Amino acid sequence: MMDKLKIPNGTVAVPAEYKEQVIPEYRGNPFIEALPPILCAEEAAERLAYYPPYHPEERKLESHYRIHMVQRLFQIFQPLPVHLDMESRISRVLRQGYLARNPLKPQFVQSLKKSDEINKGINGVLETNELFRTTASGFSIVGVSGMGKSTAVNQILRMYPQVIIHSRYKETKFSVYQLVWLKLDCPFDGSIKGLCIEFFNKVDNLLGTDYYKKFGNGRYSVDNMVTAICKIAQNLGLGLLVIDEIQHLNEAKSGGDQRMLNFFVSLVNTIGLPIVLIGTPKALNVLQSQFRQARRGSGQGDMIWERLKKDDTWQLLIDALWGYQWTKKETQLTDEINEVLYEESQGITDIVVKLYAMSQIRAIVSGKEEITPNLIRQVAKENLQLVQPMLQALKKGGLREIAKYDDICTVNVDFAGFLDRSRQTVEAEMRLKALQKQRQEEEKKASLSIKEQAITKLLELNIEAKKAQKAVEQVMEAEGEKIDVSELAVKAIQLLSSPGEKMNRKPRRTIKKMNENDIRFIVEEGRKKQMTAYEALKEKELIKGIDNVIFQVG
Repeated sequence: MMDKLKIPNGTVAVPAEYKEQVIPEYRGNPFIEALPPILCAEEAAERLAYYPPYHPEERKLESHYRIHMVQRLFQIFQPLPVHLDMESRISRVLRQGYLARNPLKPQFVQSLKKSDEINKGINGVLETNELFRTTASGFSIVGVSGMGKSTAVNQILRMYPQVIIHSRYKETKFSVYQLVWLKLDCPFDGSIKGLCIEFFNKVDNLLGTDYYKKFGNGRYSVDNMVTAICKIAQNLGLGLLVIDEIQHLNEAKSGGDQRMLNFFVSLVNTIGLPIVLIGTPKALNVLQSQFRQARRGSGQGDMIWERLKKDDTWQLLIDALWGYQWTKKETQLTDEINEVLYEESQGITDIVVKLYAMSQIRAIVSGKEEITPNLIRQVAKENLQLVQPMLQALKKGGLREIAKYDDICTVNVDFAGFLDRSRQTVEAEMRLKALQKQRQEEEKKASLSIKEQAITKLLELNIEAKKAQKAVEQVMEAEGEKIDVSELAVKAIQLLSSPGEKMNRKPRRTIKKMNENDIRFIVEEGRKKQMTAYEALKEKELIKGIDNVIFQVG
């Protein structure tokens, strides 16, 4: 693969690399030959799959780290059969759309010449292209919200470079930008003008052009904008147009949805551009017969993306998710847990991922550190309240109940809010633990102060430092750390005076021969100056105040 190139004021593009084609009709077409190879199902699955890093040792980390790691669940992409089907369809419609748009064929070149007026301004509407027979097709993806339609399409499109730069094809000079795919969101009000403006802006961001400045202002009517889009798509060799959230056409003003569909039809029939529409079941009543008729010869068929059934496909997804677990206690996937996850999510992938993530966070924050069926039910009851009516309708399976919710959508489960609340709980626990630790340290310091004071008293009696320290520690171990200093000193002396123990009073001459930093020497020298042991040690900065004594043994 050659180095990528940066388009001035645009995106990063790849230089064209032409590949030999197994399929005869794909040969000799630079737009097709520059695309990545056609993949078999196994290769597609390998390219689509993404499993973020995970190490079992991470389960030993503190809770505030682990609740962040749970976020990795949302990065997982486990290819399912429906994804492989979608990848194959997109691969086919993309190449089929380019068949009749071979930039080296005279018919296509002649059609491009008719687009020269785009640089001078556009008037009127696009006429039917009679120079070549379109091979474009498209299909619709309709499914319950939360099934990952948009995510899957994005993952598949990433397998293709978005912009390819051609400079020479074999021995022919061929200088052109190829815009392989473009994905737009249908405006929330179903406005065709809003869609046109989004088209201009996205192309400008990719290629550094100024189409929005030319055609997106108030000087041009919607019809003129539509004509401009058709010609821009034609000039740039746009391979595939994806329109998401097509159910928003329901919100279009009177006749707006029909106008938008007519626009799509003109792109398919006039310039041969394949179009993929994505929407929820709410979009079914706007995908009228006219657009279906335009795609009848495609042979691709529309995709109705159903909820997952509790079969091998469901198990494939759950097995991929279950391998990511950050609770201290590793929970095995049992049939009961599997059944509860399906019951509470009804096979909607977005909900099952969020439910598993929230259950882990709840287990971590609560300190239970274990995922149980009851925990999953509790999390679902408390944090999936907004979608419970839809989930209950799906559980009952009654058509009348399901019909009340034309999307059976997830209503954006508030995972962020749940996470914020959980993080606050963890932070509160961390502050509490910090206070407890601080209190323990203070108590430890106080206890050390008592210990040092007792040892100092024993040193004043000319008891050997090691003997004094050992006796004090033995008494504190037996009596506890709450003992009074005076009582501690007395009991330590009693311990040293008991049979088997002998108070070791070093001869003064021996002390004089000791190192001047020796505590015994310092105490003895202090006595000569009429100083107590405490005063002598403090003078040498071996004791820093009775409330925070630091005792050092020489």
